[in-house]
Formats: sequence, structure tokens, C-alpha cells
Amino acid sequence: MLRDRIVNLTDTDDVEAFLADHPTSVIFKAGTCHKTMQGFGFLQEQLEAREDLMIGLIRVVEARAASNLVAERTGIVHHSPQVILFRDGEAVFDVDNWAITPDALSAGFTQVPAGDAVVAVGSGAGSNLQPYLDVLEQFLAGVISERQFEFAYTTMFRDDASLRSREEVEVLGSIFGDVDRHMTMHMMMAGRGPDEALRARAEAAYGRLREMASAVGA
Repeated sequence: MLRDRIVNLTDTDDVEAFLADHPTSVIFKAGTCHKTMQGFGFLQEQLEAREDLMIGLIRVVEARAASNLVAERTGIVHHSPQVILFRDGEAVFDVDNWAITPDALSAGFTQVPAGDAVVAVGSGAGSNLQPYLDVLEQFLAGVISERQFEFAYTTMFRDDASLRSREEVEVLGSIFGDVDRHMTMHMMMAGRGPDEALRARAEAAYGRLREMASAVGA
């Protein structure tokens, strides 16, 4: 599984050891917002079938020194989220922020020919859907109002830097769409009428998230 090929890189020694052991590999720098979630979802699509590649994960806030070392070694200016592909110890492709798209990654991975499958070493990623399920349950049960739900959900999504699958990202984003644009429009349209379709979208998302959470726990 992909998660078994992810290694947390928390300091400079981890980075040095990872690149020495896996000169052809991927480093993903995780930021602190939903750009990280979306970027990792796209990256996962490329990596699922690439069992020859290990993924070094740097959570930038907790591992700034590790991130700085990668920038120094490669000459690539730090961004987060950021994907860097290595071949034989050299960085051959990088892409940042909203530019992390399926098309960009697909083009980048052509520069890293497939090799032999690697030995999985552990799990560096996790996914917890319960906070979203909790706020959806409160809204659908009438415990919180539409406005309260909108604020709680969009704020949670905006600040979410979890490493999630593309499917999870799509479902989580199905209620309010582009969360940055939605929050901007919300401020511009204070006092607007209720969104009649919001409950239906919330119910549909809640059902799919419950299925995903059950599958993970099975």
C-alpha cells in the first residue's frame, strides 16, 4: 500500500539517510492548509502504481530544518505543499502549491522511469474523517444552524493539511466547492438567503464519508 511507502523525515539526518537509501524517490513537503490535502490527493494517484518509489514526507512546520536541507541540496526554493522527484540522487522535477495538478505530475513522472518494487517500511500518513462527520451530524440533526455549519465546516476544510486520498478530497469539497472562493463570496454577500440545496449536498457527503470511515476501520 502507498501509506507503507511513506517515511516521515523530521530532521536533517532523516533527509540524508532517506536520499542515500532511496536516490530515486519522491519528497513531499506538507503545509498547513487544504492545498496540502489536494496536492497529496493528486500525488497519490500517480504513486499508487509506482511501487518502486518511496515517499519522504516533511511536515514543514515541525521539520523546518529538514525542509531547508532539501532546498539547500537541490537549489529548489522552498514552498509548501511541494513535490520533488529525484532520480539517482538528483532532483529532476518539482511543482508547488496550486500548480500540483494531475497533468503536471503526469509529465513530471515521465522523468523517473519505473524500477523494481521497494520494500515497504511503515506508515507516514493518516486520515481522520471524524471531525467532519461530527459537524455534519450536528447540522443534519438541527443542533447547529446553516450559518454555524457553514462557518465550522469551511474553516475546518481551509485549515486541513491532512494527507487524504483524492476520493476524500472530492467528497469533502462537494458541499461548498472551492472553499477559498466560497469564503470570499460569503463575506461579500452577507445576509443572502438560505442555500436550499445545502442539506442535500451535506446528506450525500455524510453518507459517503461514513462509508469511507467504515472501510478504513474494517
